[in-house]
Amino acid sequence: MTYDPASANPLFGNPLQTRDDVEKGVRDLFAPLLPYFSEGGARVRLDGAGAHFDRAAADLEGFARPLWGLTPLAAGGGDFDHWALYRQGLANGTDPNHPEYWGMVNGTDQRQVELAAIGFTMRMLPHLVWEPLSGQAKDNLAAYLKHARKFDFADNNWKFFRILIDLGLEECGVEFDRSPTEKYLEELDGFYLGDGWYRDGNIRRIDHYIPFAMHYYGLIYARLATGDDARAEKFKERARLFAKDIRHWFDEDGGTLAFGRSLTYRFACGGFWGALAFANLEAMPWGVIKGHFLRHLRWWSKLPIAHGNGVLSIGYGYPNLFMSESYNSAGSPYWALKAFLPLALPADHPFWTAEELPADFGTEPVPLKHPGMVMQHTAGNVVALAGGQQNWQMRHGTEKYAKFVYSSRYAFSVEVDERAYHSGAFDGTLALSDDGRHYRVRETNETAQIAENTLFARWKPWSDVSVETWLLPSGDWHIRVHRIETPRALHGTEGGFAIARADSNTDTYIDEKGRAVAQSQTDVSAIVDLGGQREGRAFRALPNTNLIASKTIVPQLRGDIPAGTTILVTAAMALPASADAEAALGNPPQAPDLAELDALFARAGVDVSAILVPERF
Repeated sequence: MTYDPASANPLFGNPLQTRDDVEKGVRDLFAPLLPYFSEGGARVRLDGAGAHFDRAAADLEGFARPLWGLTPLAAGGGDFDHWALYRQGLANGTDPNHPEYWGMVNGTDQRQVELAAIGFTMRMLPHLVWEPLSGQAKDNLAAYLKHARKFDFADNNWKFFRILIDLGLEECGVEFDRSPTEKYLEELDGFYLGDGWYRDGNIRRIDHYIPFAMHYYGLIYARLATGDDARAEKFKERARLFAKDIRHWFDEDGGTLAFGRSLTYRFACGGFWGALAFANLEAMPWGVIKGHFLRHLRWWSKLPIAHGNGVLSIGYGYPNLFMSESYNSAGSPYWALKAFLPLALPADHPFWTAEELPADFGTEPVPLKHPGMVMQHTAGNVVALAGGQQNWQMRHGTEKYAKFVYSSRYAFSVEVDERAYHSGAFDGTLALSDDGRHYRVRETNETAQIAENTLFARWKPWSDVSVETWLLPSGDWHIRVHRIETPRALHGTEGGFAIARADSNTDTYIDEKGRAVAQSQTDVSAIVDLGGQREGRAFRALPNTNLIASKTIVPQLRGDIPAGTTILVTAAMALPASADAEAALGNPPQAPDLAELDALFARAGVDVSAILVPERF
C-alpha cells in the first residue's frame, strides 16, 4: 500500500491561486462528510471521541460548522448540490417529535455556538434554507432559535452568537425582542482595549480569538446589519487598525503564529483577511490582503491534517488529541471553513481581481503592547517573544500561553507526562525541578513590562522561588536572561525550538558544554549558554508533543542551580537549513549587560500586567 497525501488533506494539490481554486477547496473539504450525515440529515457524527458537552450538541456541531464555508460559496454563486439535505436537517433537528431533535437549550449551551452558523446562513441564503421549508418546519426552526437566544451566552466572543442568530431571524421576518441584542453589542464594546485590540471576554486573554472571532463577527455585522451605521463604522475602523498589527502574526509563507487555544480550527486563523474583504474594507491594498489570505490556505494544504477518509482531524499539523481542548468534538475542526467568507463576493470584486502581492515585513523587531509580544520575522517563520498569559483553566494552558517564545514554522510542544522531568520537551521555556521527577515552568506572572523591543516578567514557580526573565531579539537569535533566587538547590532544563526529526537517522546532533544543536535536512535549531555554565543536549522529544511535527528534536541546556542567586543567559535560534543558517549558527549574540536592562525598564518600561495577569484586572 502506498501513502496518498491527498487522503490526508483534501486541499492537497490545489494551487489555491484563484477564486475557482478556493471554491473547489470548500467542496473538497465538505465531500468526506457526506457519508456521516444521519438518515434524517440533522446530525453528523464523525467518530467516537467525546467533548465536555452532550453527543447531540456534538452532532449539531458536525452539521452546522461546514456552513461557515458552504454559505459564502452559495452566496457568491458557487455550486453546491446538498441544500436539500441541509433543509431536511434543519427541519428534523428542530422538531421536538423527531428522533434527531437537537435537544432543548436550557442555559449556556454549546448549541448556542452552532446556531450562529445557522443564523448566518438564514441571513445570507433565505431562499435556500428558509423559504422552501413547510410552515410547520419554519415555526419549529424559529421557535428553537428564539428559545436558545433567551439564555445567557458565555461572557466572551459568544455574545456575538446571539447577534448572528438575530440577523437570520430578522431576515426571515421572525419577530423577537431586540433589547438583549443591543445589550450584548454594548457589552462587546466593553472588551475593546484600543489600537484595534480586544480581549476575549471577562479576562484579558489575547489570542487568535481576537482576529477569528471578535473582528470576524464584527465585520460580518458591519456588512449585514441595517440601521446601525455608526457601530458598523466603528467595527471597521478598529479592524483597519488591527490589520497593521495582526499581519505580524503571519510569516512570509502564510504560516501563522501557533499560540493559544483552539488551534485545531487551523485556517480559521486566516478568516480575518477574508472578513476584511467581505466587509469591503481595504485596510491594506487588496493585493496584500489577498496575498495573506491565499498564502495561508496554501500553507495548510501541504500538511497531513485529515484522517485517511479525508475528514479533518482534531490536531494542528497532524491528528493529535494531546493538544486538544475539552470542548473539541470531532466536528470542531470545521470552524476552519470560516476562512472562506470572501467567496460570498462576486468574481469582479477588487479582492478577487487584484494581483496577489507578497508580504513585506522588514527585518526590524515589532513590539506589540496589547498581547505583550515582540515579533521577529525570519526566513519562512515568525517568532513571538511572549510576556506570558495565564490560562490554568484549559488543558495545556501553560504551554499554549506562558512560554517565552512561539513560532509559526516550529509551533510549540505540549508536555505529556508531568511526572517525567527528564523526558520533557520544554521548548521555549525554562523548567525547574527540586526532586528530579516533577517540575515547574512559568504559569503566570507577578508583573510584566515591555520596553522598546524587550520584555520583562517576574514569576514564581514556587512560593519561595522567584525568577526574573528578560527577553530580547538579536537578529536571527533571541536572548533570554533569568535571575533566579531560590532557598534550595534546583535543576533546570531550558529548551530552544523543536524541529522535525527524520525517520532515516540522517539528522545531526551536537551535545557539548554550553551548546546544543540539532540539524536536519530542512532546519537548524540551536541553543547556547552565553555564560557557559550548562550542558547541551539535543533531545529526542516524546512523539506527538509538538503541534506541527509528530517527531522532533529539541536543543536543551541543563544544569544544577544552587541555593542563592543564579543568573542564566541563553541565546536560541532556528532557521531553515541554508548557508544563512550556518552563518547564524557560527555567530551567536553576546550576552547583554544586566544593569543596562534594569536601566531600560526603569526608564521606558510600560506595565502590561493588567493585560497579562488576570488577577490584576
